[in-house]
Parts: sequence; structure tokens; C-alpha cells
Amino acid sequence: MIIKPVVSDSLGVRSLSVFIETDDARIFIDPSAALGPYRYGLPPKPPEIQALEFYKKRIRELAVNADIIIISHYHYDHYDPREEFYDGKLLILKDPVKKINYSQKKRARDFLNYIGKRAKIEYGDGKVFEFSGTKIKISEPFPHGDAGTRLGYVVMTTVEDENTKFLHASDVGGPVYDRAAEYIISENPDIAVIDGPATYFLGYRFSHENLVKSIKNLMKIGANIEKIILDHHLLRDLKYRERLEKVYSSGNFLTFAEYLGEKINMLEAHRKEL
Repeated sequence: MIIKPVVSDSLGVRSLSVFIETDDARIFIDPSAALGPYRYGLPPKPPEIQALEFYKKRIRELAVNADIIIISHYHYDHYDPREEFYDGKLLILKDPVKKINYSQKKRARDFLNYIGKRAKIEYGDGKVFEFSGTKIKISEPFPHGDAGTRLGYVVMTTVEDENTKFLHASDVGGPVYDRAAEYIISENPDIAVIDGPATYFLGYRFSHENLVKSIKNLMKIGANIEKIILDHHLLRDLKYRERLEKVYSSGNFLTFAEYLGEKINMLEAHRKEL
């Protein structure tokens, strides 16, 4: 298995996209990227716009060659409803009707109307798909953050071949929710990509109690999984390492940028300076 983290917030745009190649399939999870419309009351600045253009082009180049596209939920940094690269592919989607909030249900309906019959559609929640020696397992829906959130639900994806087991834990937000952490550990992947806690909202939309929960759950995950790529919401906070000092002391947590050997480039977090 070849695992290619494509882009996330440590590289300058909102995303958690990963491209995976096995002997049997080329799989793209959450092939999109976006910018925060406002941060510190400011709109995106030119370096962010340039980064988005660069990575959207990269996403298109990879997506054209994918066999399978997986969409964990209907937020625009995880799917782009107007891209042309869905044609002729197998799309494994978060169920558009069950365990979904109003805004995502509407987006899903519009997306499916746009796609029409140009792609093969499967709703993945709780299902397993096998392609010769490659298995794709989609989790049950989990909260987009803590239980009771208004942001809806997401699904996680496990991809396994004869050599490697990989898990993509999209927008679990910490994970704050204990059952999400338990699921990640129970899958026992060799490598996991996880959306870190939204600490840039600390004391506002993200409580100190939830930070404590996230640290506890990440410590448990780190004790059970050898390599974890932690990024996305967390990398919008300039103090992310300070807030998660105990987590990073274990030494097995990396950002997308660090995994790829690139410089961390937290553009949104630096928008005031930009």
C-alpha cells in the first residue's frame, strides 16, 4: 500500500485529503480543499488563495486517476460538488438521509442530482467493500466533534491490503467523543490520519472540558497505534503544540507537512500577519 497524504491545514488550506494505492485499487478519500471564509474577522489573503489553487489542481490530477472516491461528509473542504472528476468512478458516500443534519442533507441531495448517472453510487455507512486483496470498511456515523453537535455526522474509512492497514478518521474533532476513540483503537491500524481538536475555538465553541477529553483519547490512541498523522482543525491554532504538549511528548504524532518532509505552513492561523 502506498499512502499519499495530499493536503491539510499544516500545508495552508482546509482539507484532510488522502490518496491510497494498493495492487487492486486507487482510492481518494475526501478529495477537496477550501479556505475559511473569515478568520479574525478577515477574508482569505493572497497566499491562501494561491495555496488553494495549487492544491485543487493537485487534487484534480490525482482524482482523475482514482478508481474509488470516498466522501466522509458534505462539508466543502471534504468534497467539491461541482468537480468533473467523478465521472465513471465508484463513489462511496456518507448516507445522504440517515444520521445527517439539515444542511448536509440538502448539500447531499444537490450533489446527487448533479452527479446523476455519471458515477456508480454506494452509501457506505457501516458497510465493507472488497476489491480482490483490498478491503474498504466504512464506519457507522460518528459525531462531527462531541455528541450533540449541530455539525452533523461523519464516517471513518479503513483501507486494508495484505501488508498495511490504514484508517482515516475524518472530522472526529479530537476525538472528543469516547466512542470514536474506541473505534479508532479497535480498528488497530498501522497508520491513522485523524482530525485534531478545534482548539482555535477554545473557550468559545470548544470547551476546556473537551480539550481534556481530546488529550485523554489521543494519549490512548498513541499508546496503541504506531504512527498518527494529526492535522486539520488543530492546525488552525498557533498554540496547538503547547495545548497538546502531553500528546506530542509520545513522539508518534505528525502533521501532514511533517509526514511529507515539508515545512509547516499554517496560513489561516497567520491571517492577521498576511
